[in-house]
Amino acid sequence: MTERLSDINARIDGIRQLGAVVNAMRGIAAARAQQARGELVAVDSYAGTIAIAIGRTLPLIPTGHEPSAAPRSARPALVLFAAEQGFAGAFSERVLDAVGTESAASEVFLIGTRGHAIAAERGVGVAWHTAMPSHSSGIPKLAERISEALYARFASGAIDRLEVVFSQWQPAHGLAVERRRLFPLDLTGFPRPSHAGAPILNLAPGPLMIALTADYVHAQLCKTALHAFAAENEARMEAMTLAHSQIERQLATLQAGQRIVRQQEITAEIIELAAGEMASRTV
Repeated sequence: MTERLSDINARIDGIRQLGAVVNAMRGIAAARAQQARGELVAVDSYAGTIAIAIGRTLPLIPTGHEPSAAPRSARPALVLFAAEQGFAGAFSERVLDAVGTESAASEVFLIGTRGHAIAAERGVGVAWHTAMPSHSSGIPKLAERISEALYARFASGAIDRLEVVFSQWQPAHGLAVERRRLFPLDLTGFPRPSHAGAPILNLAPGPLMIALTADYVHAQLCKTALHAFAAENEARMEAMTLAHSQIERQLATLQAGQRIVRQQEITAEIIELAAGEMASRTV
């Protein structure tokens, strides 16, 4: 009886320690997601400024020399933002499912250590991969590494198109996998100036457009990476919330059993004492 009670007490202590870990992970994920969402405002403003500059430069580019005029003779590139760590549910699986068999005909650039392991298990060929930073402050450096790898493949003629696939957290709806084309640029989406005055330039329109395009792609990579970073942490926070609820239920069950066993132990001791007292009176 006593050994059984000690086992229950040990299990209760172990579950409480696990609950403390789960709560800590949930708090860290919530803080990281909130920080990433705040930084998205700045990235949106940065990307919007570049988009305006591209829109004002486009009328100065000769017809046929726009970035969208690139020939399509090579493989497309897919940048997939998967999970960096575990305990995020089916985060990586949903991203890989979104591209399906397209990955076999594309150059896959995969972000996320956990996602890379899952892709290997599925037999998905990955041309390039790297880890997602542990803090959102490392996202700009990540975007630079992705850009460098992409530009090297563009320069070699291996790829001529670029799309990003990432998860975005939607309140009350959960995760949604998004897909966006980054190159060739969709020139119809850039705001054109309403006035006739040409901007004052320090560079020729061609080199300026190349530089602006690179900055715009970098900004969009930062934006999608931040969305993916926030979504992964939101998914982890949801998973830890479910784990916390399960821990609470198990703890309540064990505590109920603890009370029953303790009552049984007290009852057994009372019966033993009463039996001893009765035996002493009969002697």
